Amino acid sequence: MAIRTAHENDIAARKRVAAAAAVAEIEDGMLVGLGTGSTANFAIAALGERVAEGLKVTTVATSLATARVAEAAGLPVLPFDTFARLDIAIDGADELDPQLRAIKGKGGAMLREKIVAAAAERMIVIVDASKQVTQLGRGPLPVEVLSFAAGFVSDRIERLGATVRRKMAGDACYRTDQDNIILDCEFGAIDDPLALASALSAIPGMLGHGLFLDEIDAVYVGGSDGVIQLTRGAS
Repeated sequence: MAIRTAHENDIAARKRVAAAAAVAEIEDGMLVGLGTGSTANFAIAALGERVAEGLKVTTVATSLATARVAEAAGLPVLPFDTFARLDIAIDGADELDPQLRAIKGKGGAMLREKIVAAAAERMIVIVDASKQVTQLGRGPLPVEVLSFAAGFVSDRIERLGATVRRKMAGDACYRTDQDNIILDCEFGAIDDPLALASALSAIPGMLGHGLFLDEIDAVYVGGSDGVIQLTRGAS
């Protein structure tokens, strides 16, 4: 049995309260997008509690793993391909800068996460304070790539200045729900996220990158003093 350290328990507690604050925005009858990863799972658990108390919602999931977690929490999950828009989406982030720009996708679902975020009228991110950075690029930027084009795309990204590695699952390449592969791209500090996003999107065979630059409307940050809400455009 895995034993959590006090630090890990503290981070989990901060994510839990941030998730609860975000889920409090969900109203009866909403169509809700659910993110992928350990942080998003706290939101799923909180939403499951509200549904058990009588809240009526419908959800879509950004991954097969999320769909399983949501169904286990008692949430109705429908295929996203029948919807053009969502009322709200809630997800985590790997890094978040002061302009509410983020790097997401460590869990390997950034392509679906970005589509769901773009479809949502309101996109909310939940993080603990350790995910806040002054400049994006502290960790790798994940990129989802068509397997056929993996070598080509890797070379083009390396020309942009990154060290590129394939995301692994044991001895094999990690595969997304779409059966694509993930490249973890180490750029270091990203001086111009918008320019990098544009350069990446122009590479044939590159299906999606983890730079979320204008999708996020609000963030709930769990810290030692409770939860802080950050809103795009607020002074």
